[in-house]
Amino acid sequence: MKEILYSSTRGGEKGLTASQAILKGLAGDGGLFMPDVIPAFDFDPETLVGKPYQEVAWQVMKLLLTDYTEEELRYCIEHAYDEKFDTEEIAPLVRADGAYYLELFHGKTIAFKDMALSILPYLMTTAAKKNGVTNKIEILTATSGDTGKAAMAGFADVPGTGIIVFYPKGGVSRFQELQMITQKGDNTGVVSIHGNFDDAQTGVKKIFGDKAFAERLAENGIQLSSANSINIGRLVPQIVYYVWAWLKLRENGEIAEKEAVNFCVPTGNFGNILAAYFAKKMGLPVKKLICASNDNKVLYDFFTTGTYDRNREFILTTSPSMDILISSNLERLIYLSAGEDAASDRVLMRMLASGGKYSITREMKKNITDFTGGSAGQDAVAARIRELYEKTGYIIDTHTGVASAVYEQYRAETGDTTKTVIASTASPFKFSRAVMGAIQGDLGDMDDWAVIDLLKEKGGVPIPPAVEEIRTAEIRHNCECDPGEMEETVAKLLGL
Repeated sequence: MKEILYSSTRGGEKGLTASQAILKGLAGDGGLFMPDVIPAFDFDPETLVGKPYQEVAWQVMKLLLTDYTEEELRYCIEHAYDEKFDTEEIAPLVRADGAYYLELFHGKTIAFKDMALSILPYLMTTAAKKNGVTNKIEILTATSGDTGKAAMAGFADVPGTGIIVFYPKGGVSRFQELQMITQKGDNTGVVSIHGNFDDAQTGVKKIFGDKAFAERLAENGIQLSSANSINIGRLVPQIVYYVWAWLKLRENGEIAEKEAVNFCVPTGNFGNILAAYFAKKMGLPVKKLICASNDNKVLYDFFTTGTYDRNREFILTTSPSMDILISSNLERLIYLSAGEDAASDRVLMRMLASGGKYSITREMKKNITDFTGGSAGQDAVAARIRELYEKTGYIIDTHTGVASAVYEQYRAETGDTTKTVIASTASPFKFSRAVMGAIQGDLGDMDDWAVIDLLKEKGGVPIPPAVEEIRTAEIRHNCECDPGEMEETVAKLLGL
């Protein structure tokens, strides 16, 4: 098998192995690591129909993580996708009202981030051993609500690692906040910043780019890495569940051999839908990738016009994990659309940093026609959640609601009858107040736990353990800072 090496989208670092790229997280020049080639499947997908999730994961991930031995990679997979998921299938596929909902929320923290963050700690600690790393690996990450908790759950008390998560105060749901600030683990830290997610993400990237701080950390036996989807070790495991979804459709007789499907993905930082694009590039039969945005529709506007412009009002919505105006992973698509020309990518990213916008060429736009965009405001999302429940009894969360509403628009506008899988990215229990408000109307002064109990009654499904454990959990983290104080806060938490 050809070894796949990784280089920065901005050209500053080249020729890293997969394990080296995973350890670094973000390239030293601020770029994201990309494989020198996106490999084609070396298997016929038909041969994997009916196989367990773990086997599909091995067949897909081995193609991109080529410096991991079979024994190492299978160990990571088997320990990641085990009884911590509350369904045997890991990612069930549910048919409702003419679409297929890929439930990616059956992990420990009831959000799709678990699908990749269950395996990342294993990939990273294996990478550290492979590369003779003796430093403590400190994970530094920004979250719009879900990555933080999933990353902390994955890395809590993992030897040789630590994790610090920054989240926007008031910019996540109260349940998401409680999940983070009650997190156990002697190596975990949580900080709320007085700003939005983009401020948190920009601050984290600045810390990664501060060479003097990196030297200070190294003197204390510490090196930084990331658990955001900017880390290629987060992106690769996400490819698996799109392949899995197609295989389940085949197994259930819903599609014919080699029949293409659409994927509709609620999108903020662009990592989740980018993984579906990788799956298509590797050989999965995919027709259209429908990028679903909420009121912060910077991606919808980009796919419509070819101009990315973050100079707009930042809107707090009922789908907070998508409240993002700087979609980091889009840089990987820009790099691919420019023919893997790092110089072009670098120019556009400088324009984004200095003026907040850039436009791609006509040729680049031609190279991304696999994607189409749509957006749904909060009223449309609430209406779609209610409609789906009234028609079928199936309850979805607000992020999945964005995708479902956008898919309904897409189907009406295009007449496209291609079988479509909607990425269902979180349990409705995670956003119970917004979900029950959509279904039932004004909830008055009903407290959050009463709303959760009502959702259990309406949906006829048990309350997940991840929710129940928050009821009585002790608050362990109460650190806050301004965006300009993030590096100093990291130093303090690390005892420097």
